Amino acid sequence: MNDRVELRQRVRGTLARLEARTLPGEFSREAAVLMPIFERGGAAYFLLTRRTEEMPTHKGQISFPGGRRQAGEELAETALRETFEEVGIPRPAIEVLGRYHEYVSSTDYRVVPFAGYIAAPFEVVPQVREVAEVVEVPFDVFLDPERIRIEKKLWQGDWVPVPYVRFGALEVWGLTARIILDFLADLQGFE
Repeated sequence: MNDRVELRQRVRGTLARLEARTLPGEFSREAAVLMPIFERGGAAYFLLTRRTEEMPTHKGQISFPGGRRQAGEELAETALRETFEEVGIPRPAIEVLGRYHEYVSSTDYRVVPFAGYIAAPFEVVPQVREVAEVVEVPFDVFLDPERIRIEKKLWQGDWVPVPYVRFGALEVWGLTARIILDFLADLQGFE
């Protein structure tokens, strides 16, 4: 994955061949997130955000840019709109590479991630009420088993495995960690 075209092609090809998991039933609340991918120094990275403590949910957590779907809005558009609102990266700077599996959040949203490639150079402008920090994490962090631990948490009456991935003083955990770990496993599976 040393050049940009190869990374984009790998991700796009993987998502095109993947049978994306969809959730049965109707959800009254839907959200979309962008998995922003970029390269620096020959390494692939995710662009993540650390939420402020003022947010009504997921305070201080590391997450992808994203949010609730607005009425009549396509989910890919939700991911792009929210990315612009949260980190200031405009739609034309993001190449959407494909849709990924559907997930259920701890707040009962159906969440649909979209992989998006951001060509360098790019500038971020965090929305100060929502984003305390923009975090750039190399793919390799999530591929290092020494950084990953799984804890059981009670959710909707069941004990479920929750992944935690250590990165410096930060931890990426919960749904964001699950999406990334699943995504990288699928990406490696199609090598």
